[in-house]
Amino acid sequence: MTSGIHHVTLISRRVQANIDFYLGFLGLHLVKRTGGFEDPNQLHLFYGDASGSPGSLVTFLIWEDGSPGRVGHGQPSEIAFAIPPASIGFWLTRALQLNIQTTGPAQEFGEPVLRLKDPDGIIVKLVGTDALSEPAPWASRDIPETDSIRRLRGATVLTERPKETAHFLRSHFGYRETAATDAIRRLTSPSGDVIDVRDATGFWTAAPGTGTIDHIAFRAPDETTVLAVRADLEQEHAGATNAHDRKYFFSLYVREPGGSLCELATDGPGFAIDEPPDALGTELFLPPHLAGSNAAATLVRLPQFALPGEPRLTRRALPFVHRFYHPDETSDRTFVLLHGSGGNETDMLPFGHQIDPQATLLGVRGRSTEEGFPRWFRRLTMTSFDQQDIRSEAEAFVAFLDGARDGYGLDLRNVIFIGYSNGANLLAAVMLLHPGVIRHAVLMRAMSALEVPPIPDLSATNVLMLTGRDDPYGKHAPALKRILADTGANLEALDIDTHHGIGDDDIEAIRRWLAENGI
Repeated sequence: MTSGIHHVTLISRRVQANIDFYLGFLGLHLVKRTGGFEDPNQLHLFYGDASGSPGSLVTFLIWEDGSPGRVGHGQPSEIAFAIPPASIGFWLTRALQLNIQTTGPAQEFGEPVLRLKDPDGIIVKLVGTDALSEPAPWASRDIPETDSIRRLRGATVLTERPKETAHFLRSHFGYRETAATDAIRRLTSPSGDVIDVRDATGFWTAAPGTGTIDHIAFRAPDETTVLAVRADLEQEHAGATNAHDRKYFFSLYVREPGGSLCELATDGPGFAIDEPPDALGTELFLPPHLAGSNAAATLVRLPQFALPGEPRLTRRALPFVHRFYHPDETSDRTFVLLHGSGGNETDMLPFGHQIDPQATLLGVRGRSTEEGFPRWFRRLTMTSFDQQDIRSEAEAFVAFLDGARDGYGLDLRNVIFIGYSNGANLLAAVMLLHPGVIRHAVLMRAMSALEVPPIPDLSATNVLMLTGRDDPYGKHAPALKRILADTGANLEALDIDTHHGIGDDDIEAIRRWLAENGI
């Protein structure tokens, strides 16, 4: 029989706010940072005690572009951390000092409880209790070990089938019912942690998304135990089960009768298999199936963050969704990258990183949409465009650049703008409508989107235009070349042996162009 909570996994929208709350305020230990096992563009963070012990772990899937979820039945709704009972006053004072709204302390099942919410709105409880062991307390910069969080105290599950949910947890995860109220059945494991099964009959159903708890994982000593539980579940026709090797543990997923996702995870091998125990959480890893030749492309898409006390780049509220990537060792180059139709702010980051691994990258997302996919301006046909939309979005993009210049300290005179397809078309429009804003531009698979383009003086602007010989849109490129030539821009226009997509030939051409022009 298995026993106790292994970890609880939640979904967060903003990584920096998450770090500031769980490390900066709660003082947990970041024990592992990885790319997502299911989604390679998703960051996965693991917090815990000093050694990342099972039972201390809370993990987050970072959905930077995720929609908010909805808490309801068929889902966990709260997590609880254990603190020493005498530390309630310390945490209440700390919350007041750091402007964290709290309620309580109040008594729940005879224990003092402080309630608060994390930046995504998830309810987090601090419970004063001596019911749990302390495997490896973690003392942070400003939280003494005597007051630090010990481990997970428990979680609350909302269900319309409380009797069946409680029976399922007792039968397969080693819990027993130890207390109850009119609405809650409290289940306790031999490890001392609790699951509160709350009757949510009549409440709305859960919807996945940011600000929700994805699942609760329970402990198993080894893979043999996990597979034995799987056999029991299949014999009982308990529903679909999925087993996975998650590198740091082997696990099984199943839904309890009320709909909440449960995981059964082995205690080992643990987080020290690829990092020294005294350096846990310092390196970003990719799951084994994602490592290899495309590892760099995956890594640059993952959101970056600063630990408490480290220098940080404050995200600015600007007209366009955007993403920065800062390499560990930076050059003087900054690339502003504009995607093609259907892309987003991360699509061009790997391409920019291939051109110069030491360049700072700023990926930007277009605000127009077509059938739900981002674009830079509305398209009327495959080769005709909404002229007013082009002009208004070009103006908004210039405003974005003004904000980025002031908020992020960008020197627009030295920034290199790289656009692909629809993104290149917007860059060409910005150069023509707002001369002088863009000094260095790479236009890949571009065409003229303006029906009556102005012909400003662009003699101080360097432009590289790359057209694919086999690109079906390539026949529209000469018109843009003539317009740019008429402006006096320092234009280099190349036809390369490719189609509409971009690849190594573009990278080589851009590197040469940068070097020859001293950019």
